[in-house]
Amino acid sequence: MTENSEKRELISGNEAIARGAWEAGATIGVAYPGTPSTETMESFAKYPEVYAEWCPNEKVAVEVGLGASAAGRRVLSTMKHVGVNVAADPLYTAAYTGVGGGMVILAADDPGMHSSQNEQDSRFHAMASHIPMMEPADSAEALSFTRDAFELSERFDLPIMLRSTVRVSHTKCPVTLGERTEAVVVPYEKNPAKWVMMPAFAKPRRIDLDERIARVRAFVDECPYNVVERRSSEVGVICAGATYQHVREGLPEASVLKLGITWPLPVGLIRRFADSVDKLYVIEEASDYLSTQVRALGVALESAPAGLPAYGELSPSLIAQAFGGAAPEVREAPAGVPGRPPALCPGCPHRLVFRELSRMRAIVTGDIGCYTLGALPPLSAMDTCVDMGASISMAHGFELGLAEEKHRPVVAVIGDSTFAHSGITSLLNTMYNCGSGTVCILDNRTTAMTGHQGNPVNGITLQKRPSRELDLPTLVRALGVEDVRTVDPMDLAATREALTQATKSDALSVIVFVSPCVLLSKERKPAYSVKPDCRACGVCSLLGCPAIGRDPETGKASVDPSLCVGCGQCAQSCPFGCFVQEKGERHE
Repeated sequence: MTENSEKRELISGNEAIARGAWEAGATIGVAYPGTPSTETMESFAKYPEVYAEWCPNEKVAVEVGLGASAAGRRVLSTMKHVGVNVAADPLYTAAYTGVGGGMVILAADDPGMHSSQNEQDSRFHAMASHIPMMEPADSAEALSFTRDAFELSERFDLPIMLRSTVRVSHTKCPVTLGERTEAVVVPYEKNPAKWVMMPAFAKPRRIDLDERIARVRAFVDECPYNVVERRSSEVGVICAGATYQHVREGLPEASVLKLGITWPLPVGLIRRFADSVDKLYVIEEASDYLSTQVRALGVALESAPAGLPAYGELSPSLIAQAFGGAAPEVREAPAGVPGRPPALCPGCPHRLVFRELSRMRAIVTGDIGCYTLGALPPLSAMDTCVDMGASISMAHGFELGLAEEKHRPVVAVIGDSTFAHSGITSLLNTMYNCGSGTVCILDNRTTAMTGHQGNPVNGITLQKRPSRELDLPTLVRALGVEDVRTVDPMDLAATREALTQATKSDALSVIVFVSPCVLLSKERKPAYSVKPDCRACGVCSLLGCPAIGRDPETGKASVDPSLCVGCGQCAQSCPFGCFVQEKGERHE
């Protein structure tokens, strides 16, 4: 992508949001990576005239952004939907303070939970926090809405939320790129009544917030972002975002009210549209936000057809069938195609840790990251996974709940980026309250699941500025933990010894497992092979390595050399020494 003006390019919604922010003169970007939002800040960071950073978490990102806004700069902050929960504390108060320079906050929702632990609708956050929300339906709107959102933010003295879903975020559409407009920086002037939200100042700002929202309500009823498309008067549909694209294809004859601003709703426009059709429906994904709000206006809605699911993503065919249309032809997968469940990569440094925890029959409280795959067979080594940082907090809860009975070892497993995000305060709580148990910090030197972004632990910043790594063992000791070990998780004997000793301790123990993600290096060692005298014991298959297979008749192991990275985990695990490494250099 270039900065040239009036150029057509095929770009994703995430790239379009970044472009819109750049064209609007935004100079600062703050985020925590989370699919489906990650590429937005990565794209923004590549533009000239901007500063962008990964923050430890979304709360910090919004706070940094709000400070830059107060200083008069236009700011883009991006996160996925569950990140909005983390950012809610400053977000709700930001509506009271308002902005200096325009501030736009992307909430990328994930209907269908392609890469998330829940489905949620960020429009509820917009409504509860009194922050206007815009909702583009494709990449072109993502660019134009973002660009305009900065001006609206400054006009109404409010942050503006932008909602995308996975289809808008990741689908590429042709977009006309424009020129950058340098925003006017308003010098900061001390104003405690606006920026110091103690009760004496917050109370009048609450009254002022209602006045600002009243102006927004008047604007949205006549603004160009909410569009009526007239077709048949028999059926009318209210929808927004990616759902609009499905409705247009699935119900080509229906009249449509496409909402580009979904909070506050355009009350007059909705009522006028309702009066113009015989039957009115709201169609939305994995939520009842729109239907509930439209009914609250006193507008009569038809019940959603039974064929529309209450969860997951919609599609044109689902919508067409729900309204009595013909079902499209669906080709079944060929018979005999084996399933391909997700698995840790060959050579993943987390694998032996999970294998040992499974062997020990530990109660393992897990966390968010690629290591969550340790919950799946054959490792089957994780009992819980709820949210960022929950592993350590839930392990403490398990210890409290099982305190009066003999129980299996309780072990929390958390990644380096997640520990910096939310794990530090959880560990502090366990230490402060004299908790016990074992915490494993899996430091693979990157934020792997979202595409290998930097984080405070590896010290790599978004724009590759000079920085420094966070010393995890020193930090953990500073919190008061005395039993701290640093271990190479690729060493099976050392991993087994560390876990055995730590789980026997009555005190809180922390093991920092340090080994780079296998995808960070393109070097591959010579592959392993299996000796003909393999005993077919099956121990190697418990590793769950995609490179290891078994003969269905003899049960003997085999290695796929195209997948093997030569890590040696199989050789360490085999009790009979049946895995041998090929000699010489590897050539791809």
